[in-house]
Amino acid sequence: MENLKLDNVDVDGAVREAADAVSGDTRLSFLRKGAVAGGAALSGGAILSALIPAGAMAAGKGAPPASFGKGDIGILNFALTLEYLERAFYNEATSKGIVKSKLGKKFLTTTTRDERAHVAFLQKGLGKAAVKQPKFDFGAALKDETSFLDTAYVLENTGVHAYLGQAGNIKHPAYLLAAASIVTIEARHSGAIAMITGKGIDQVGSFDTGLPASAILKAVAGTKFIVG
Repeated sequence: MENLKLDNVDVDGAVREAADAVSGDTRLSFLRKGAVAGGAALSGGAILSALIPAGAMAAGKGAPPASFGKGDIGILNFALTLEYLERAFYNEATSKGIVKSKLGKKFLTTTTRDERAHVAFLQKGLGKAAVKQPKFDFGAALKDETSFLDTAYVLENTGVHAYLGQAGNIKHPAYLLAAASIVTIEARHSGAIAMITGKGIDQVGSFDTGLPASAILKAVAGTKFIVG
């Protein structure tokens, strides 16, 4: 996969560099790289607290369990697990050929491509630190197009809440940029599926809300999609 670039910034390379720093014997180089950004955030703390919505402020809590890894590595592995889920869901929907409508097919084609790219991107960035893909069983969620669209609506909104919920926990700017480059796409998926299903895009309000990892993992467990 070619390196992902945003406005001439090599995000993929930056993620790999950050992963090397975090996974080494010392965190000194990691702290040095984050010193400038950290100082800027502290000096502007009062201003930021006045500007950031309450829901977004709450997003800086509820990091993933230690089983996903330490710090930023754990957060990206948490994100990778959710991307595994979405990729498997869209791959299976594609192979079953259950989506017949024009808009549904366009949505499925786009999301299948995007979720495959997200998984590949995170796997490459995390390298050997990447968690393995769980086994999935989507059962009745893929029995027909209606069940697919309803489930896709839930999954895409869950993804947005999950990424936003970890935004305040990410320490390294490269990881934050990587996550931001994905969550904006997830949000576009969410808006698209909302329009296709007739749910509209006015369900959230003017500001979105991040959810802690515990709430996301509980919701995912409740679907019983992960079977091993």
